[in-house]
Amino acid sequence: MSAPERGTEDPEAETKSLDSEYLKTVTIHNRVFQQHSIENGIYLAPVDEDEVERLNLQHNVLNSTFDGRLIFPPVQKPRRILDCGYGSGSWASEVAEQHPDCEVTGIDISPQMRPDDTPENLWLQLDDLNQPFTFRTNTFDLIHSRLVANGIYKNRWPTYLRDIVRALKPGGWLQMVEIYYQCQSDNGSLTEHHALRQWSTKYLAAHETTKDLRVPLRLNALMHHAGLVEVESRMIPWPLCGWSKDPRERTIGEMNRENIDGMLSSIALFSFTSKLRMSEAEASTLIERARKEAKDPSLKAYFPLYVCIGRKPNS
Repeated sequence: MSAPERGTEDPEAETKSLDSEYLKTVTIHNRVFQQHSIENGIYLAPVDEDEVERLNLQHNVLNSTFDGRLIFPPVQKPRRILDCGYGSGSWASEVAEQHPDCEVTGIDISPQMRPDDTPENLWLQLDDLNQPFTFRTNTFDLIHSRLVANGIYKNRWPTYLRDIVRALKPGGWLQMVEIYYQCQSDNGSLTEHHALRQWSTKYLAAHETTKDLRVPLRLNALMHHAGLVEVESRMIPWPLCGWSKDPRERTIGEMNRENIDGMLSSIALFSFTSKLRMSEAEASTLIERARKEAKDPSLKAYFPLYVCIGRKPNS
């Protein structure tokens, strides 16, 4: 079984030649970041072991949210799957294990988080989602894109979707999952005076000129505009802690509590200090207040989680 062609004679050799540059890191606020991403304003979250652990936990929470389903559309016996922004590699690894006859390719700009052990049918490659795809036309049965909004440039989204559609086989499916980082409350108790709402406002503002963090609200429209059919979308209230009376939802919230505790800091601290010019002490204080509120079941706080699928027409 060979890795999918990407328009180069030896994609593995190309990846190795780039690794030396992309493996460079810088320590900020006692966390390790990829230097290339920081310098180019791409992925402004850590790439250290703590973040890998959090991403693996987040994957487990999402698995519970989706009742263990890794693939949502009706894809029968996939031969080639692409995972855009594989992160810690959890989703790609599980899909490869569940479909041993399928070639699974994962691309990400941060090789620091690449797992050491992967299934034999999984290839993890260095790539920047902000650049045009080099995969050949009509290659994949399924393309998976999850939680990449804080790494994709604002003006890239239309061409990102077009690249995906071109790389899909006729009849192939796109599956997208994104968090809208505007914290909500199931009982309406959150106000502008709460730290969680302030965290959301500042996080969105920090990326306003470079990223489209409101893109989860437009996934449906983007898919239609890119020419996909049978588009379906759903918003899931993703609880920050175990506040629900429903046993299943409460379990998901309890699982998510630790993930949210880490996420509120990991994705925001550098953005607050570098983009909004907040002092580290000021940013840390706001984050700690938000963490405390996220654990308060009386607030019934959640992030809107958007799931959207669409199919490339057969002709």
